Amino acid sequence: MGSHTLLNDVVENGNIMANHHESDDRSAVIFLGTGCSSAVPNAMCLIQPSDPHCHVCFQSLSIPPEQNPNYRCNTSLLIDFHSESNDSKHSYILIDVGKTFREQVLRWFTFHKIPQVDSIILTHEHADAVLGLDDVRAVQPFSPTNDIDPTSIYLSQAAMDSIAVKFPYLIKKKLKEGQEIRRVSQIDWKIIEEDCKRPFVASGLKFVPLPVMHGEDYISLGFLFGEKSRVAYISDVSRFPESTEYVISKAGAGQLDLLILDTLYKTGSHNTHFCFPQTLEAVKRLCPKRALLIGMTHEFDHHKDNDFLREWSNREGIPVQLAHDGMRVPIDL
Repeated sequence: MGSHTLLNDVVENGNIMANHHESDDRSAVIFLGTGCSSAVPNAMCLIQPSDPHCHVCFQSLSIPPEQNPNYRCNTSLLIDFHSESNDSKHSYILIDVGKTFREQVLRWFTFHKIPQVDSIILTHEHADAVLGLDDVRAVQPFSPTNDIDPTSIYLSQAAMDSIAVKFPYLIKKKLKEGQEIRRVSQIDWKIIEEDCKRPFVASGLKFVPLPVMHGEDYISLGFLFGEKSRVAYISDVSRFPESTEYVISKAGAGQLDLLILDTLYKTGSHNTHFCFPQTLEAVKRLCPKRALLIGMTHEFDHHKDNDFLREWSNREGIPVQLAHDGMRVPIDL
């Protein structure tokens, strides 16, 4: 599939469902959420509207979310991994379960016919990445005694330490005598290293951790995955360490087939995220075959800004577009 074919597969005649009927025999990445921590629409734009009102946020009152690419849940990616070496089985690997996880399950798991989650990978422990952990039980089989196989969750030690405080009841403990069994998410916590040289395997797919700065005092993780196609997913970044940039740059370890990258605001800069100018500069520097952008606030209008990006892409020779919630991108992994 050519780059322009992939990047043009966004909104056709107001319908963002164009990818639904792709063949089942290919792997794919599905964008469950492409918005910032506060999501889009921004609630303040609706309860204290400006004059003129915010066009992007007010669309949410008149256009159903599934037909509105400006409706954005917390950033999250689902990898539908089709393993040819494992009886053509599909494995479903989720990156991040933020505040809007339940909404994403109801909207996009049902639409794309996602039957389960086989494993979860966390980029970091901020609210928009982990506060849906309680709802993981909603995609697990029911058992009144919690007698089910736990879902493996891969995360750094720093994230684990924070989650143990946020969700103490999700950390398995031996029941005291007479203590009642509670039905909570059943999780097998697996610690990974914040090191490009320490890959791990989740549900049969190898991942390379990509440590990035998310503010100068905080490390978040992106991930590189795929053997047939190299895909890098980096949702929360303000700066690339040299070692990470080498792994994902054309001038370093090799060209990416697809880069999925953070972009928060249209202009200026931010202390913990790339904004549009820094994102486009990073895309030029890394030089992937194609790129899709995520993490946008309500400053971005999907249609208008993708028109701008088409011109930018033609000029720079790197196809780049804004992703949208529900977008399914077939890719051989």
